Formats: sequence, C-alpha cells, structure tokens
Amino acid sequence: MSQTKKENFIIRAGKKLGSWVNRAVLGGKWKQTDEEIESPSKLLREKFFRKKGAVVALILLVCLFLFVLIAPVFLPMDENYTDPLQQNIAPVYSLRKVPKKLKNSVREINGFSGFTVGLSESGEPFVWGSSKDKLKKTDLKDIPKEVLLDGVAYISAGKDHILALTKSGKLIGWGDNSCGQYGFEPVLNALTAPEELKSGIAPEKVESLVCGYQVSALVTSEHKAFVWGNINAVRNLPSMQNLEKVQEIAFTNSTAVALLQDGKITTGSERVFTSLVTSKGVTSDDFDGYTRNKRVVAIATTNKCLALLTDEHELMVTGVFENGEEQLPVLEDGEYFTQIDGGTRHFVGVTNLGNAYAWGHNAYKQCDLQKDGKTVRVFAGSLQSYTIDGDGKLLQSVGLKGYPLGTDGRGRDEFTRIVHGGKMTMTIGAVAVLVSSVIAVIIGCVSGYFGGVVDTILMRITEIFSSIPFLPFAMLLSQIIKNYNIPENTRIFIIMLILGALSWTGLARMIRGQILVEREKEFVLSARAIGVKERTIAFRHVLPNVASVILVSMTLDFAGCLLTESSLSYLGFGVQQPKPTWGNMLTGCNNSTIIQNYWWQWLFPALFLSLATICINIVGDALRDALDPKSSSEK
Repeated sequence: MSQTKKENFIIRAGKKLGSWVNRAVLGGKWKQTDEEIESPSKLLREKFFRKKGAVVALILLVCLFLFVLIAPVFLPMDENYTDPLQQNIAPVYSLRKVPKKLKNSVREINGFSGFTVGLSESGEPFVWGSSKDKLKKTDLKDIPKEVLLDGVAYISAGKDHILALTKSGKLIGWGDNSCGQYGFEPVLNALTAPEELKSGIAPEKVESLVCGYQVSALVTSEHKAFVWGNINAVRNLPSMQNLEKVQEIAFTNSTAVALLQDGKITTGSERVFTSLVTSKGVTSDDFDGYTRNKRVVAIATTNKCLALLTDEHELMVTGVFENGEEQLPVLEDGEYFTQIDGGTRHFVGVTNLGNAYAWGHNAYKQCDLQKDGKTVRVFAGSLQSYTIDGDGKLLQSVGLKGYPLGTDGRGRDEFTRIVHGGKMTMTIGAVAVLVSSVIAVIIGCVSGYFGGVVDTILMRITEIFSSIPFLPFAMLLSQIIKNYNIPENTRIFIIMLILGALSWTGLARMIRGQILVEREKEFVLSARAIGVKERTIAFRHVLPNVASVILVSMTLDFAGCLLTESSLSYLGFGVQQPKPTWGNMLTGCNNSTIIQNYWWQWLFPALFLSLATICINIVGDALRDALDPKSSSEK
C-alpha cells in the first residue's frame, strides 16, 4: 500500500471512529442519506398532484362548489315565478338586440313574448329574439316575401304569431295559426278573421293593429273594432266582436280591453277590473265608480294589469297587482305622462319633459331608464323597454338580453334554477355524507376496538340496515313525510337525515376491519400499559390511523348521495317543485317531445350533475391511490 493510500485510510478511519464516539457519548444526529423522511401529508400532496387528471378534476370541483355557493347571492330567484309567454325558449342572448338598420329610423317596436318586431320609417319589418318554434318547426324571422316586397304599414307581435298590414292593404300573418290568430279559415273554439278583411283594407282606413295571446284585433279609422282568435284564451272575445265607437284595443293574457271614443273603458259582458291606484295617491276598490267621470285618452296592458291615462294627466293602474306594478313613479312638479306602453309585467311611459319612466317587475332591469329629456316615444317589449327621440333614433334599450341556458315549460330561467338547484343538491349530499360518516365512525370504531358481544350486536344491527333496499325505503319514508303538514325546509332537512341514516353500513364495516388490524399493534399495548383509557385509545390513537380510509370513502359517498338525491327528486320523492334541484329539474323531461325539441331542459342539468359526480369520483380514486402505502408512485 502506498504512503498516500495509507494516509487516506487513516483519515477515514479516524473520522469514522470520531463519529461513533460522538454518537455514543453525546448523542449525535441521524443524517438522511439516500431517501429523505417525509410526512404523510407531504407524500399525499406529492402523489395526488402528480396525477394531472385528478388535479383538473379537483379544480373543476372547487370551481363548481364556489359557483353554486356564491352565484345565488348575485342571482336571486323567485321560486314561484312563472311566465307562460317565456316558456320553452332555446338558449338565446339577442332578445334586446335591435337590428342596426332599425336603430336610426324607428316607427314601431312591439313585443308580447320571447320575440320582438320592429318597423322602420320606410316600412321595412324586423324580427329579433327567440323566433323559432321547435315543436311546430317554424321561424318567425322568415318574413313572407310578399311582406318584404310590398312594405309594411302596420305590424304587431302576439304570443306565437305576427300580423302585418302591407302598404297595398293586404293582411298577412305568419307563425302559428292553430287558433285562428291570423287566418280566415274556420277553427274550432276560435273566432275567424272577418270576411270583409279577407280582400284587404287600405292602410289609411286603419287606426291600429294589435296582437295578443293567440288573438288579434284591428281598429278602423271609422272606429269599428274587429277581433278574432282563441276564445278559450281570451274569454270575453265574443262580446267584443264588431264593437263600435272604439278608439283603441289592448290585450292582457286573458282579457280584451277597449277604449271607446267617449273615454270610457269596456270589457264587453264581463266585469274584470275592480280596485285601482292612481298617480294622485288614491286607492279605490270601485274601478267603475272612480272612472265614471274620467275621460281616458290612452291605455296599455301587461299580463294581468291595465294602465289608463286621462285627459287630466292622471295615471291609473288596475288589475291583479304583482311585482310593484301598483307602485307608480313619482314625477316632478308640472310633469305628466303623454304616452304609455306595457310589457309582460311592467309599464313604460314618457312625460311632457321628455323623460322616460318604467315601473313594475324589474328583475331584468327593464325599469332602469335614464331621464335624458330627449325621449319622445317609448315602446315595451315583453321584458324590455325602448326609448326613441323625435328623429326616430333609438336612445335606450334596457331589460332582458336573453337566457344563456334557455327556459323551461313554465318560462323560468334554466341558468338561475341550475345555480340554486346545485346549491340545494350539494347541500343535501354534504349533510347526508356527514351524518352517515359520523354514524359509521362511531359504530365501526366501537365494534372493531372492543369486539366481543359489543361487536356482535353492532354488526347484526349493521346487517339489518344493509339488508333494507335503499332507494325504495327512502322513497317510502319521503312519501310518508309528504303526507304530514311539515314546512318545506324541515322536510328537506329530514330527507338529508334519511339519506345519511341509510348509507353508513359500508363505511362502518370498512372502519371495523381497519380497527381490528390497528388494535393489535405495539402502540396500543404501550398506551394500555401506561394507563390510557380505552375510549381515548380507540378514538384518539387508533382511529386517526384509519382516517385515510374514511376520507376516501366520504369523498366517494358524496357522489353517491348526489345521485341518490337526484334520483329521489327525479322520481318525485325528494325536494318538490318549485324549489329546484338538479334531480327535479329533470322530472318533466322524461317524454319524447321535450327530449327531441327542448334539449336544453334536460341537457344542462344532466351535464352539471354528471360533471360534479365524475369529478368527485376522480378525486376520490386519486386520494385512495395516494393514501395507499402499497401503491407504487408510478401507478
């Protein structure tokens, strides 16, 4: 051995000996060599975030949770809201989008349901909004060529049809005509358009053209009124036929209202309106008595209300008030209305000072008009308001832009209901999982640790619960609860408890098996030797060692509870309408008509439910792999 090698050997041997002495006498520190000692939480994070699919699923799940928890704060919902004029509208965002060619030359804007019609000063018609009828395979934007070539003198939009009087005097309609809305052929339970209009009528002999809920009306310059359409929809239509001395006609959803030349209001043989409120602060239950000595110069209608403007500049509103329709606007001194118009649930008017006002239902900001002093005319779409200056230029358009996910069969916004339904579905699933996990932890831990008679009794109880057919039994209990006069929120809480109380057996068995293994280990014997109480050993020393199993099981059970709640609600045994959940939103979609024609009503709730359950299952599987010490890092 060379001198250099001998010196190196002596140095290494000296260091080794010094290290042994240091550790033996002073207690040296252990040094990590090839593998670092890592905490279980760090290993969990490393293994979990190594799986790209699990990370994506976790991000989507967190975003979905935040979305359904935070969005309802900014997106309020009226559970009892329905609107037959907005039913079955496909996803659309152009309900307020006035065509560019019309914006600088507006003569008329009119809307009754999901679409709006406009007429330029040159007589060119325009249609925008939700114009397609999926069931009847029609599109109201397909304006007849004869109308486009001839030009339009008058145009009006109804619930599902459009009626136009061309410049040559032809009365042409398109859209739905199943109730005789614009046709001359006899239809069952409908009044047919009069024969004298069949050959046409000169535009200069027409005072106004109006459409409503499957009905139409025309008032001549000689103040004669013609009405036709569905008599089941508008009950007083027959008594309004061939009415004389008419100045104007308007339609609510179920009533035709006529303003006569003498300033009086008539609804034919029916007495429809009783109470009213006025801009002078008067509230009266005698509509006929209060208006007897008044001369009305203009009228406008919503679904259920009628607004009247007198020659003394007094504004009156009567009908079935809702959503603030009776809260009339406060005008400045010397200011009064000169024109009014009505949408679905709101009114709009313009004053002598050129200011526009709107009142009533304002969920879509259709009443948020700015006072600009330039407005000369105002028009109301179904849920929109439009203001026009003296040159026919569009000044403001406010209100509903559209429904990003469409509407259901009751005219309710699918997007809003999915948001609130997701909050309800996930809340029920989370509470059910917590309840089942608490029961499973207690029974599984006690049974596995103490064994003996306790184990036998608890496992027999577990077997009894596991033998109960879960879904039928949950349906039975839900049906029993439904027969009692219990508040809806209390009933929902009971459903959460039912779901939790029937789904704990699998986790309890799993925890028991893990506890049986853990209780035989040395740390348990050591704890007993130093006098630690048995319940402390069971719940504070043994149970934390099986926390990974509980966490994974809770994650996967959460997805199961979401599906179970949705199944119960879908079958009609869970949360009931009008309170939404993802499950009961699918309840009305189990027929071929909706599946084929109104796809958005079942697709979007199903997508959100599927996305939530798939993401939860992916995260649960990734957690199980990450917490399993026997799984390889490459798995």
